Amino acid sequence: MAIVGAGACGLTAAIALRAAGVDCVVLERDAVASGSTALSSGFIPAAGTQVQRALGIADDAESFAQDILHKSRGTAAAHLVQAYTQAAAPALDALAAHGLRFEVLTNFLYPGHGVHRMHTLAQRTGAALVAALLDAAGRAGVDLLTSAHATELWVGPRDRILGIGVHRPGGAVERIACDVLLLACNGFGGNEPLRRELLPEMGEAIFAGHTGNDGSAILWGRQLGAALADLGGYQGHGSWVVPQGALMTWAVMMEGGVQLNARGQRFHDETQGYSEAAVDVLAQPGGIAWNVFGEAQLALAREFPDFVAAEAAGALRTAADTATLARIIGCEAAALPAEIARFGPPFHAVRVTGALFHTQGGLDIDAQCRVRRADGSLFPNLLAAGGAARGVSGNAVWGYLSGNGLLSAVAGGWIAGQTAAGRS
Repeated sequence: MAIVGAGACGLTAAIALRAAGVDCVVLERDAVASGSTALSSGFIPAAGTQVQRALGIADDAESFAQDILHKSRGTAAAHLVQAYTQAAAPALDALAAHGLRFEVLTNFLYPGHGVHRMHTLAQRTGAALVAALLDAAGRAGVDLLTSAHATELWVGPRDRILGIGVHRPGGAVERIACDVLLLACNGFGGNEPLRRELLPEMGEAIFAGHTGNDGSAILWGRQLGAALADLGGYQGHGSWVVPQGALMTWAVMMEGGVQLNARGQRFHDETQGYSEAAVDVLAQPGGIAWNVFGEAQLALAREFPDFVAAEAAGALRTAADTATLARIIGCEAAALPAEIARFGPPFHAVRVTGALFHTQGGLDIDAQCRVRRADGSLFPNLLAAGGAARGVSGNAVWGYLSGNGLLSAVAGGWIAGQTAAGRS
């Protein structure tokens, strides 16, 4: 079994395979595994986990599925919604047995979730999640090959994948045979021509994801005649701090913060979601907004390492009165909305823009993560999950429910591991 990509998806699949006694090799293009997972907040939504039950949180896969479908207005792939919401809890419980100590965020609800179901490690970073998965994979006996950039597939009769060509340091190309191949190499956000073709509304936006999101899975899929789906779906974020280049948690918005444009105007309902907020922010003058909030929200923000780093880099501006806040924003004090009075003084502000984090469309797959051809038939031994495959956000930015990316990665990786184990 060969797996392309050592993010949350590939490593979860590999751990599942080793638990089933199946040998596998994970191919990672970078010298150190990181990818989109490391750049995320590391929050994984799951319903009915052991951690939730220990906290007395009543949740189940059906409720989780309904939240996903409601956010996507019924457009998310129903078979994957069911499969992922059912697999997420067993996947996290199994990873916990491999040493990942999850906890549930209970001090605020992310938009669209009916209960507290965001699971995180104590560090609350995607980098910590990758490190913990790497440690668990190593102890499970997973073979990881870094600086191994997969560039070509070897295909036999009836579209059976025979192996994969891997570029190594120094220019050498290794050919690795496999009986099953899992593409867990994320999306196409880092491929500018492909992004402009498939996501023109984000063609000029900052790409805040990993450069390894080069669209390899889609390009291979096109060569093979695979079906593609939901290519218009993606996770944006309306709170990318500029010029520092850091993510500011949307928890501040969910706990009462507001976004104002350069005219001092509030321009949208911040509680609808941070993904579609990216489009709303980019539509403002200069593509810029200001997150405005008070002392309580600042205390919450400081619980997140990304914000702490952004604050240390000078992102936070504080005003003793509305006149000073208006000067920071560059607007007239009279233009500021009346509701900001609830924050202060003092008032806090951070300058942000909209950004693209990762795409949510890709290879079309069935509920077992098997890749489909354009005619609906299945490739005999090709699997895809995570950002390489279609997700559960439908075909538009507003369909993204908080955590859908890591849900597809972890639950999809877990299912793909089970599928591959059954074939071996």
